[in-house]
Amino acid sequence: MSRVVRVAGGQGFWGDWPEAPRRQVEGGPVDYLMLDYLAEVTMSILQKQKERDATMGYARDFVGAMESVLSAVAERGVKVIANAGGVNPEACAAAVRAMAVKAGRPEALRIGIVTGDNLLPRIDELLAMGHELRNMDTGEPLSVVRDRVIAANAYIGSTPIVEALAQGANVVITGRSTDTALTMAPLRHEFGWGAAEWDKLAAGIIAGHIIECGAQSSGGNCLHDWRNIPALADVGYPIVEGSADGTFVVTKHAGTGGRVSVPTVTEQLVYEMGDPHAYITPDVVADFTSIQLEDAGADRVRVFGITGAPATDKLKVSIAYKSGYKAVGSLVYAWPDALEKAQVADRVLRERLDRLGLKFEKVLSEFVGASATHGRLAGDAGRAAPEVQYRIGVRDADKKKVERFTREIVPLVLNGPPSVTGFAGGRPKVEEIVAYWPALVDKSVVQTQVEVR
Repeated sequence: MSRVVRVAGGQGFWGDWPEAPRRQVEGGPVDYLMLDYLAEVTMSILQKQKERDATMGYARDFVGAMESVLSAVAERGVKVIANAGGVNPEACAAAVRAMAVKAGRPEALRIGIVTGDNLLPRIDELLAMGHELRNMDTGEPLSVVRDRVIAANAYIGSTPIVEALAQGANVVITGRSTDTALTMAPLRHEFGWGAAEWDKLAAGIIAGHIIECGAQSSGGNCLHDWRNIPALADVGYPIVEGSADGTFVVTKHAGTGGRVSVPTVTEQLVYEMGDPHAYITPDVVADFTSIQLEDAGADRVRVFGITGAPATDKLKVSIAYKSGYKAVGSLVYAWPDALEKAQVADRVLRERLDRLGLKFEKVLSEFVGASATHGRLAGDAGRAAPEVQYRIGVRDADKKKVERFTREIVPLVLNGPPSVTGFAGGRPKVEEIVAYWPALVDKSVVQTQVEVR
């Protein structure tokens, strides 16, 4: 029987179920635990934290996750790979090391630290070299917002993670690696896949894509037959059982809730897919149209037939920049005529804002319960809603104008339409807007570093 490497997904984002990592290592045999913490907005949050405190800038939940699986790492040889390092992988590693020291198990950890993705200190250098970092959506050069940039991270691939594993690391902490690389790297390391074995690398990437969102591929957030997904309170997170030929099985631990089936795996596959013929990563371009799925038994789906092509010469860069201020407030109106009351409240508030000369860059109103999700497709059904949440938000570069808006919605509780049943959250808070700027950069200018401590 061919050797199988088991990679368990234990987190799908920063804030996912804290119990999942421990349950994954205690629920049955696994070789690797993959923990994915990062999203585009997460990087800007972490950068702002680091600006306030140089010892921060990483996903702090990871320290607790490591504490919960420390015994499995020390005694059973389970290895952990996570992008919890955010914008400060070194500080993350130091915090994990301090936890192990406190637990009396420092010898159990060999921590691999992958850096080099953070391009923020090099922005001006790159611009001077002619790398315009144009917005992939608008085509604008980064120079138009350069003075407001607060984070810039290249999406790195599996190669430095494989290097860390080859150097003996049993915990690998990265910054902004791709989500998929966290699963592909251990498969590539264990099976010795070469840098040009495109079909196998593509299989590793797709395996990573299937389990990168936590329980989303094992019954969580699943539309297909959602009423009959069993025991979601005890949902099992997904596991990939990989083979050297690039085929793999998606499963979960026996006795856990949720479901692994062709429909649940399919739903996850189309999540953030983009062009199905060319799913581009730093390691390989995967063809999603080549994927074949088959039922392999209870809570087991076999994935095979995957093809890939050479990677491009670019890396995607996630850039965050300051883009003004916003405030969002809401009121709940009750039956009868809930939608009409909310609409009148919107008209009254807008008239008052106009009278005050408060012109904003953007004002957006939603009527939650009637039309916020489906818009005009809701039709007349929204008018019969027994309650409607009126939600209005404004954004502008002038913080004082946004602050003034927050004082204008409160009076509607008593001097607007009747039947206000809830003033959610009190007076709205002014928040700074962090906007997303996707760009590309030549691979040649991004050099990763690996250190094992």
